[in-house]
Amino acid sequence: MYLLGRNSSVIFSAITIAAVIFIIYEDSVISNESLQSGVFRDNKENFSGRLKKSTISHITLRSVQEEIENASLMNSLKPPASVTEEERIAWFRKKLPEFEIFKSNNLTEKFHGRVLEFFGEECEIRAFMTWISPARSFGKREVLGLETFFKAHPHGCLMILSRTLDSRQGYRVLKPLLDRQVKLAAVTPDLSFLFKNTPAESWFDSIKSGKKRPCTDVVSGNWTRLNNAVLIFDMNHPLLLKFIEEFATTFDGNKWGHNGPYLVSRVVQRVENRPGFNFTVLPPSAFYPVHWNNIGGLFKLPENRVGLRWVKAKLLQLSGQTYGVHLWNKQSSRLKIDEGSVMGRLISDHCVICEQIYSS
Repeated sequence: MYLLGRNSSVIFSAITIAAVIFIIYEDSVISNESLQSGVFRDNKENFSGRLKKSTISHITLRSVQEEIENASLMNSLKPPASVTEEERIAWFRKKLPEFEIFKSNNLTEKFHGRVLEFFGEECEIRAFMTWISPARSFGKREVLGLETFFKAHPHGCLMILSRTLDSRQGYRVLKPLLDRQVKLAAVTPDLSFLFKNTPAESWFDSIKSGKKRPCTDVVSGNWTRLNNAVLIFDMNHPLLLKFIEEFATTFDGNKWGHNGPYLVSRVVQRVENRPGFNFTVLPPSAFYPVHWNNIGGLFKLPENRVGLRWVKAKLLQLSGQTYGVHLWNKQSSRLKIDEGSVMGRLISDHCVICEQIYSS
């Protein structure tokens, strides 16, 4: 998703987000293994060329090892093909203890402190996103998505909850933006800490122990309910607590959308007329202005005057009704961005570094 600047308060977005999580406290301490530790500054002392060469070799070898480990991990967590649903569930239950996201290490133990330090600075807006794919999958287009956030909120703070980006390889991916002194950090989350003393704690313990079925049913859904892709809350908003309670008590990994859009819809229907639950539901045009099977048209260069008029009208429409454009990554990831297209114009107007727009 790309973010568009508007007069009203613009929200946060990034392309191909695996999930959006808003954590309701202002919280990033820099550890030796973290993203920020990848900032290698020249020491004032004069090191020998031999020492510099040795250090660089160590960094290179470490980065290569990270890539190998990440690739191995992702492959080991792919369920076997051509098996029944029950066999898949049994496989997931057996493999769940191996999922790195459930494990504690030096980085997860420092999570809370790192978050507190990061958000200790002045932030115009605090935003969170998650990234669960390998760091190498965070490409040029994803970085352009981050640029749109900082174009709209140059003094905003964006934290990416991600084990894979909280690494030297992740640092290299995000370095062009970090060099611009934007408030950006990738942090390995501590899920046990996040769920502790919440209604979701028992659910999390059940998932780790294999007592709950993980989400294994991936099918296409008919979008007839509220979408939960972008959520914005004031601190301690009661609606968020109701979402957590509903998630913990009704979790079902075998029904598409049950723990996402249908969950949001169920809760909102129950509380919409109750006092204290003040909230606004935005229309689809706010973040989904284009249907998935029409997204290709935003990437193409107009072939005639009619096409040029359409681009102009579409840009005008987006500037007035839309906060961010969801790109339906599965349909658009392989599409080239043509110069002069709607996407080309949007990115050019909302980028920060503005490099390699048409080669992303």
